[in-house]
Amino acid sequence: MTNTSTFKSWVTYPKPNPRANLRLFCFPYAGGSSLIFRTWSDSLPRNVEVCPVELPGRGSQMKLAPFTLLESLVEALAQAIKPHLDKPFAFFGHSMGALVSFELARFLRKQYTLEPVQLFVSGRRAPQIPNTKPPIHTLGDSEFKEELRRLNGTPKAVLENAELMEVLVPIVRADFAVLETYVYSYEPPLNFPIATFGGLEDTEANYEELEAWREQTNSAFSLKMLPGDHFFINSAQSLLLENLAKRIVDLKF
Repeated sequence: MTNTSTFKSWVTYPKPNPRANLRLFCFPYAGGSSLIFRTWSDSLPRNVEVCPVELPGRGSQMKLAPFTLLESLVEALAQAIKPHLDKPFAFFGHSMGALVSFELARFLRKQYTLEPVQLFVSGRRAPQIPNTKPPIHTLGDSEFKEELRRLNGTPKAVLENAELMEVLVPIVRADFAVLETYVYSYEPPLNFPIATFGGLEDTEANYEELEAWREQTNSAFSLKMLPGDHFFINSAQSLLLENLAKRIVDLKF
C-alpha cells in the first residue's frame, strides 16, 4: 500500500514566514516537485507564505510510491494539508496541479466545510471538458519518452540521461495515470474566485478551454494569457509571478 503512513513532509516551507496572514499552497505539474516553487516567495507580497506541496515519489517523498488515481491522491492530500489550514489560504496549481487543487478544494468543502480564498489554475483545461487525446500512461517506455520530449517540459539533458529517466519515467507515468483516468462529476460551483493563466502557444489548453473554468465559480473569474507553450510557468515565470502578485494584493479575506 502507499502513502498513508506519514503526511508531515507533504507540505514544505522553503522560507517560513510566521507573520504571513495568507498561505499559498502550490501544486506541481506531472513529474514536477516542490522545487519548482522554491523561489516564488521572493516575488510575492510579504504577507504570503508560499507552501509548495511535495507529492509522493519525488523529493522528500521519494520513498513513497506515487498515486495513480486522483480520488486517492486528493483524500490523502486533504489529511496532509488540513493541519496547515489554520490561516486563510489559497491554491495555485499548474497543469496536473490545477486539477488536483480544484478537486482538493471541492473535497475540503464537502468533508470539512473549508475553502480557499482563491484558486489559481494554470495551463489546464476546465475539468468538465473531457480528454479527447489517447492515453499515454500505458505506452511502452520508448514511446512514453517521445511524448515527454514532445511536451517540452523535460530538459534535453534529463531525457538523454538513462539513470535519471529510470527514476523519472515511473513518476511521470503515474501522474499521467492520475490525469487520464480522471472522470469529472458535477458539483455546484465554488463560492470563491478563480484566476486562470494560459500560454499563448500552449497546445494542451487553449483560450476557450481555459475560459470554461468560469463555470466552476459563483464568484469572480479572470483569465490571463502569457507568452510561451505549456511550460510558460518556467519560461515566463517573472511575468506569471507579477500577475499572481497583483491578484493576491486584491484578495479580500
